[in-house]
Amino acid sequence: MPLIHITTKIKAPIPVIFDLSRSIDFHQEAASKTKEKAIAGRTSGLIGLGETVTWEAVHFGIKQQLTTKITAMNAPHSFTDEMVKGIFKSIKHEHLFTEVNGVTSMVDHFHFESPFGILGKLFNAVILKNYMKRFLGERNAAIKREAERVV
Repeated sequence: MPLIHITTKIKAPIPVIFDLSRSIDFHQEAASKTKEKAIAGRTSGLIGLGETVTWEAVHFGIKQQLTTKITAMNAPHSFTDEMVKGIFKSIKHEHLFTEVNGVTSMVDHFHFESPFGILGKLFNAVILKNYMKRFLGERNAAIKREAERVV
């Protein structure tokens, strides 16, 4: 199962970054390039433990839907969302936050697995891992800009 690990340093307090990371409204703004829209479950505000959100977006020119559920939360230090329905075989995204001297480290551990056996593994290695890393990096850059702007 591929793993993407990203660490983003942000000059802002953990609570600000934690809330931006789980804000449905902010995610829709930050991912507007892929036309991300919350269409079911929690569709605005801050998603919480046990809640689901169904996203509709366009990736690789194809409109897709993905439903995730917040399966763990230790506010404001971590939360985990996992796919419950979608095109992937599985997704588990762990969000971790630590703060030292006014700088928060936002760490993403994004585990994913594509369907279609060996073809899915080949697609992961050649295209999908880099695509998802870039997508998450753009999202994290938006969180960084907004968090540092508001403090």
